[in-house]
Amino acid sequence: MLIGQFEGKLAAKQQISFPKKFRKLVGERLVITKGFEKHLIAVSERSWKTLLEGTEGIPFTNTRARKIQRFLLGNATIVELDKRGRFILPAYLKDHANIQNEIIFAGIERFVEIWSKDEWEKEQKSLTQAFPNVTDILEEGIN
Repeated sequence: MLIGQFEGKLAAKQQISFPKKFRKLVGERLVITKGFEKHLIAVSERSWKTLLEGTEGIPFTNTRARKIQRFLLGNATIVELDKRGRFILPAYLKDHANIQNEIIFAGIERFVEIWSKDEWEKEQKSLTQAFPNVTDILEEGIN
């Protein structure tokens, strides 16, 4: 299970080092794509279908399913980690997540989110402020 968070930095030549603890679980080949907020999603190559959750089995004629698949898969890239666990982050993904220098990797059970540290801190502040409402949501049901 992928849990916890690790800090990293964007190095020269747009390289990022993927956390060792996560590498042990996801392997050396990753699928990385845009997340729905200002972050990226990384999954193991063998688990890329996780990205399609909720859209599989829906007819191709369904506009919403196509748009979600287009957003996730059309923006995805496969990266192979080098011996030190590094990969080059494509500019369009770096720009989407507003990554400048400092990075947070957050394990979210089946995938890893990659955030700029600034965006992660904004998200955490927002979650903390919304926390009293979280129990209401859970009582009502997430859906």
